[in-house]
Amino acid sequence: MHDDLRAAVGADMPRLKDLLSDLVRLESVSAHGYDPAIVRKAGETIVGLLEEAGFQNAQLLDSSNGHPAVFAEKPAPEGAPTILLYAHYDVQPPGPMEDWTRGPFEPFEKDGRIYGRGASDDKSGVVMHMGAVAAFGDDLPVGVQILFEGEEEAGSEGLSEILEKYSDLLNPEIIVIGDGGNWEVGVPAFITRLRGVVGVELELRTLHAPVHSGQYGGIVPDALMTLSRLLSTLHDDNGKVAIAGLVSEEIDAPIDITEERARRESLAVDGLELIGEGSIPSRLWSRPSVSILAIDAPPVAEAINQLVPVARAKVSMRIPPGQDTQVALQALIDHLTANVPWGAKIDFFHEEAGDATTLDTDNPTVAAWSEAFREAYGTDPVAIGAGGSIPFIALFGELYPDAPILVIGCGDPTSSIHAPNESQDIGDLEKATLSEAIAFRLLADSTLIGMSSR
Repeated sequence: MHDDLRAAVGADMPRLKDLLSDLVRLESVSAHGYDPAIVRKAGETIVGLLEEAGFQNAQLLDSSNGHPAVFAEKPAPEGAPTILLYAHYDVQPPGPMEDWTRGPFEPFEKDGRIYGRGASDDKSGVVMHMGAVAAFGDDLPVGVQILFEGEEEAGSEGLSEILEKYSDLLNPEIIVIGDGGNWEVGVPAFITRLRGVVGVELELRTLHAPVHSGQYGGIVPDALMTLSRLLSTLHDDNGKVAIAGLVSEEIDAPIDITEERARRESLAVDGLELIGEGSIPSRLWSRPSVSILAIDAPPVAEAINQLVPVARAKVSMRIPPGQDTQVALQALIDHLTANVPWGAKIDFFHEEAGDATTLDTDNPTVAAWSEAFREAYGTDPVAIGAGGSIPFIALFGELYPDAPILVIGCGDPTSSIHAPNESQDIGDLEKATLSEAIAFRLLADSTLIGMSSR
């Protein structure tokens, strides 16, 4: 079945691979401190690509405090649903250049994968959506609206404003978030629960200025030692989060994750103990986790014999569905404040908060996509949770309560997203594109019209 679409996507793969490589070359890092003009230029480039592909109303959508999103559309035929296709074109910072086999924005193909920052997260989603639409030529059976965000990796700070400001443009009956991923190479997945995220940057000060470590060491604590003791209170001796009052539960996960797989995919060093309690799916999907993302401190090469007066850290906490986001943020702040050692002075700045999400899979849209997955991948999809966060999904749910939301994607656990040598499996890119095209056809079928989301 759907041999025409299979042939169309297969014939288009050389172009789609080139498109993904071209997108990787766009250094669209949205993090604070990077040039926003580069992100905007990337958005303008994608607007041009959508215009060339025959989309209407291709344009940038601006907010007052963030990077622009890209919008374009192809109207629905009479009686067919309109599907919002989301992905993001911004990427994480590359990190240390020496950790990359080649430059992060110098894409290359090896062993069936395309390497480069954003190759999987989430420029593969951009290509998947564009490729699925292209498979139909001028006979697209559904309406599509493109929304490619430019600041997902920076917290989607302006997305709510964009969705409100341009509400007259967006009228989805189905929402497809192309920022998920597969269970493993060749096994598609629906993400059904995602943790939220809260975080703070903090400054801990013990002295007004540096002083001689020999003269005063032993009577006043330096800021680094004090910060280390504070951060160590965030976990108990088994690595369980020690912050009081947080939602944490054991779940009956639909699929298991073995310790061997967890060690392999997390790139754990030999002998490293896993932390937390309960099953691995529960630790990843339904319990909180705390990570220390960064510490500002003098480099070892520049250290001198002085007591460091001030230190800074960025603390991030993932929170499970069912957890009130603001309550979790306050619990993190309260814990840190209450556990400051030795009367040091603590200040917080740049707080962030994003909601956790659960998604319904009992609807005709998921049924159609499941059939499409089976056709394209040759296997049943699995329903999984995600330890990561896509906080704006809750916002979509509020704005479009009648629209089913699907989270799917092209990447896999070996894609090294947010890490050096990020990559995308080319075979899964093709299968994900084909499955989306088949789903379009199924959703336009007369047996589903009027049922998919209305």
